[in-house]
Amino acid sequence: MKKVNDPKKKLLEEKVINIGRVTKVTKGGRHFRFSATVVVGNRKGLVGIGTGKSNEVPEAINKAIQMANKNVTKVSLVDSRTIPHEATGKCGRAKVLIKPAKEGRGIVAGGSARAVLELAGVKDIVSKSLGSNVKVNVAKATLEALKMQKTPEKIKALRGLEEAPKNITTEEVGEE
Repeated sequence: MKKVNDPKKKLLEEKVINIGRVTKVTKGGRHFRFSATVVVGNRKGLVGIGTGKSNEVPEAINKAIQMANKNVTKVSLVDSRTIPHEATGKCGRAKVLIKPAKEGRGIVAGGSARAVLELAGVKDIVSKSLGSNVKVNVAKATLEALKMQKTPEKIKALRGLEEAPKNITTEEVGEE
């Protein structure tokens, strides 16, 4: 009896951001190598970026996917649609500014920033790429800006604060 191996169901979606070709000229001729940058995410708050290099494009993409799966991080989302506050991420000379948006606005971002935000699961956001427009650096800067996000609950936990009562009267404070 044959064993049937079901392929593992992929938990994360993949999107290729960039494929670069590098040419090395040697005495024997030109030698080509390829680099690939891939974003993976589950559209529910997990996202990662990876790069891979190889002599063949499919091999470079597979290496990039493996690296991206190792670098997956959790992103804080509000109502599973937008981010808690604005932030700026930097990578090299690329800067990306991200701001929360009202419901129904959609993803206002271009290129590799859009790919990262879509796979992170953000539905309403405004993004502006500043500085360099290198695809790899813009994607990494976007991910860095997403990593900076902190929900109010996280901030309270960091400060060691409890939820403050809404109305404090003078009797409760114990005025003398």
